[in-house]
Amino acid sequence: METASLRAIVFDFDGVIADSEAPANRVLAECLSEIGLATSYEDALDLYCGHRWADCIERIEARLGRRLPEGFVADCQARTWERVLREIAAVPGVASFLERCAHLPRAVASSSTTDWLDGVLARLGLAHHFGDRIFSAAGLARGKPHPDIYLRAAAGLGIAPRECAAIEDSPIGVAAAAAASMRVVGLCAASHIRPGHDERLLAAGAHHVAHSYREVEALLFDAARERSRD
Repeated sequence: METASLRAIVFDFDGVIADSEAPANRVLAECLSEIGLATSYEDALDLYCGHRWADCIERIEARLGRRLPEGFVADCQARTWERVLREIAAVPGVASFLERCAHLPRAVASSSTTDWLDGVLARLGLAHHFGDRIFSAAGLARGKPHPDIYLRAAAGLGIAPRECAAIEDSPIGVAAAAAASMRVVGLCAASHIRPGHDERLLAAGAHHVAHSYREVEALLFDAARERSRD
């Protein structure tokens, strides 16, 4: 990866900072199965991972063939939050990585709501790394895989997208960051990652795939450090 022009890092959130995709998608599968739409954990990951709630609802109702029952979304969100409060952890290595790249501006660009992002970051003790540079696609006209949320994050940082690296764990997130002209690292470090996921990220447009934050650091910084010693 070209590192000479790297000026900022934009992080997806669920599966990149918070190891939350596994519990969240287990709850979603349970909730959908309870209303008669048989859904496995693997189905939930394949169909909904990385999407905004609004886009998930459209997909769910298309599969269900009718509107969701009243109160379904609120109940599912409450159950998800309760599960996450019990099980949440940071993606391994992210806290140390954030410390080591403190010299670079950084932002969050997520499909999740701002309330979720703020709450989980506070729970993980990582909110101070981002301040007010937390951007949610929930209020945008288009979610991932469109580039809008990544372009919004770059504008918020005041840095050209081509000078930003994006770290993503889902194919639609990778596609969104690539469409925004960012350099994309597909991260396979959280507990929901399954065999073959790295190939899916590369097919979606990731420039590189990393299986740990140590690998991310090497991809982003080691070549630049070698040049600085020459």
